[in-house]
This record gives sequence, C-alpha cells and structure tokens, in this order.
Amino acid sequence: MINKIYFFLVILFLITGCTPNNKNSENRRIVEKISDVRVGFSQMENNGPWRVTETNSIISEAENLGVELFYRDAKGSIEQQLKDIEYLLEQNLDYLILAPKTYYDFRKALIMARNKNCKVILIDRATQGRPGVDYLTLIISDNIWEAEQAGKILAEATNGTANIIELTGTPGSSSAAERTLGFKQIINQYPKMNIIASISADFYRSAGKKAMENIIREHKENISAVFAHNDEMAIGAIIALKAAGIEPGVDVTVISIDGEKDALKAIIADDLLASIGCTPYFGPKVFDIINKHINNEKIEELYINNDRIFTKENAYKYIDEAF
Repeated sequence: MINKIYFFLVILFLITGCTPNNKNSENRRIVEKISDVRVGFSQMENNGPWRVTETNSIISEAENLGVELFYRDAKGSIEQQLKDIEYLLEQNLDYLILAPKTYYDFRKALIMARNKNCKVILIDRATQGRPGVDYLTLIISDNIWEAEQAGKILAEATNGTANIIELTGTPGSSSAAERTLGFKQIINQYPKMNIIASISADFYRSAGKKAMENIIREHKENISAVFAHNDEMAIGAIIALKAAGIEPGVDVTVISIDGEKDALKAIIADDLLASIGCTPYFGPKVFDIINKHINNEKIEELYINNDRIFTKENAYKYIDEAF
C-alpha cells in the first residue's frame, strides 16, 4: 500500500517538474528540547467531526508538552490559508504543521518556509514539493488502501453488480484523487459494477445531501450503491435518500471512509454498510517527529497511519471511543 502512495506522489511530482532550491538552509535557531520550539499550525478549515478532532489533537498535544503553538484556521479558503502561512512564518517558527487544502497551490508557501529555515510537517494531505527538501515529512493515512477496502466490501455485498454514485472530496486534493484511484482499481475488476455519476461534495455533509438530491432527480431508478469519500458526505446522502423514499441498506447500499461516531451509529442502524477508518489523531505523531528532529534522529519521508475497518460486527465495540 505504501508503494502505491509513493507511486501516486511521484507521478504528481514528475508532472510539476520541481527544481531544487536549497537557498538559506543554514543559520537555524538552536533548540535543545521540545518545550523550547515555536510551532505554527495552518489548518485548512475546522468544520466537521474529523477536522475538528484533528485540530484538537494538535492543540492539546502542544499544550501537554508546553509547546508554544501559533494556530490559524483558513475556513476552507485556499487564499486565506496562503495568507495564514505567511503570517505564521513571520512568527519566527521552528516548525510549521500544514494541512493543505489542495495539492498544487502551496509550492510557493513551502519555498517561503524553507527560506525562513522553518521545517514543514505535512499532515493528512500531500502537496507539491520534495520530501526532505521542501518539507520535512508527510504523515498520512493510506487513502488508496482505504478506498480499495471500500470497493472490496461493496463488491462482496452487491455480488459484484452495482450502479454506483461516487461522492468525491475536495477537488485538487490528494486524498480525493487517491480515494477515487483506489476504489476504481477494485471495481474495475467487476464488469457489472459501474460508477454512473461522480460529483464533488467537498467532504461536507450539507453538500453531500444536496449532491445526492440532484443525483436522485436524474438517476433515482438506477442507483443501487453510494461510495462517499468520507462519512459526512455519506450521512448527507443517507438523509437525501430517505427524504426521497429510498431506504438505505435495503434499496441502496452506502459505504464511506473515516470512522466517525455518526457513521458508526448509521452502521448500527443498517443505513451504512461500513466505514473505513481514517484517524484524525495526528498530535502525538507530529510532536514525536519534532522531538526526534530536535535530537538529530532519523526522520522518514513518509509516515502511514494505522487504520481499521468498521462494520456491523464491531461498530458497537468502538462507538464510545469514536470521534
């Protein structure tokens, strides 16, 4: 699975044609312990259970370690996130934690960070740049694996026959691209499994509901399955299906990714077939990497989170600890 992620990122790297630039890589402020570091956190938005949990994980871990954290929320705007990064880099940071909204819009921001001798740690989404040069490391879930598992479970549940609606995530994001890729790699093995409509709902519940309402008007009689890139869009789709008199789990099989509490509730209620987990708890890993870097320990270019699959068999077990 890791090789697949590397393959995807390498292809994007080759397309962009990046060139080296090691300018101003010296004269870094000497830091001897983690409580002395100045850390910035640029969050793309703080909307929905997954993103809120990710934000809280970073902030609470910084507080636990006594780290000075400068936090900015871009509220879903790429332009604002670029301004936020510029502001954060003016704070004499040692490290910048960056959750980039898209892949192609943050190259100049990474160069700016490098020129200010600030190490960037990418979390949950990739962005254009070279590991070890433009950014220190990338911490991410295996989006391709997650989508492959969704495809396998859906294929088994539908006996390899389904007209599928795909609700995709943020256009231009690595997570959306990888989840589409992983899912198609599985369903392409089944001639009677076809995506009849694919539409972005930007990972939002409300947008998932609206997108599903529009799709129902056009494809109501043909829909037999929904693959949503995250739980929020799946829940929005479930609301729309029910409003249209279509019963999730009976008339239409719905599957998604993330593992949030509302998704586990939907699994228990038989509205959702399964949710492939995608952990939002980045805080401990991020600050462990910062601590290792301070102590001149080896930092890998890529860290893959461990995730689990939630189904009817285990949803009860994990619902109390879900986000």
